[in-house]
Amino acid sequence: MRKLKGTVKETAKQKRERKQEFAKMRQQINTIVIPTFAVIFLLICIYVYFKTRPTSMQYA
Repeated sequence: MRKLKGTVKETAKQKRERKQEFAKMRQQINTIVIPTFAVIFLLICIYVYFKTRPTSMQYA
């Protein structure tokens, strides 16, 4: 049996489900991914700050 050329047209139900999945993924990006990157960036900044700050010199 031969296959038809082109893509299969999706139904209204499939389109609605796809849009709901896309909206859920966008929400997860805002609630999980961005705060995670912010925390990692903050930890890197704190690490660099403590490694590059001048140390007090004590003379005996």
